[in-house]
Amino acid sequence: MLFTPAYAETTTATAETHTETGVAHGAEHGKGAFPPFDPSTFPSQLLWLVITFGIFYVLMQRMVMPRVGGILEHRHQRIAEDIKEAERLKVDADVAIATYEAELAAARAKGQSIAASAREEAKAKAEADRLAAEEQLTAKVSEAQANIAAIKAKAFAEVDAVATETVAAIVERLTGASLSAADAQAAVAAGKKG
Repeated sequence: MLFTPAYAETTTATAETHTETGVAHGAEHGKGAFPPFDPSTFPSQLLWLVITFGIFYVLMQRMVMPRVGGILEHRHQRIAEDIKEAERLKVDADVAIATYEAELAAARAKGQSIAASAREEAKAKAEADRLAAEEQLTAKVSEAQANIAAIKAKAFAEVDAVATETVAAIVERLTGASLSAADAQAAVAAGKKG
């Protein structure tokens, strides 16, 4: 329904007043007040408040608090067990790390000793090979020197024979007389000395 100024004038002209609560305009104050604010109902309100609070307190004390306490105790136990397990695992990890580090140090020491012994073996083998090569070279040099001395001696012996023949041939050509082999050798020997 629409409210127009004409409708408002007609409703104000009537003697009846209507309110939204359905109570006449003059009856609002007094007995019809909101019950929680009515001082005559305070004692019964306080009684029901105490009864309700008591029932609520008993329910909390007997049902809710033991459950909450049990849950909290269970959580505390679980946290304590987890902390103990974490400490145990930390100790195990520390032991494993110490074992690993000890094994690593032992492996490094063993590796270094193996490398040192291999180095010493290689040095000894190289020294032995060098000595063997030097011995072979010395033997070959000695053999070569002996061969050179033999060849030199043979060459000198042949040189003396060739020189003796050459002296005899030169003397025979120059003088026409033949020279004996002994005289030619004596002349070659005198030439070597002088």
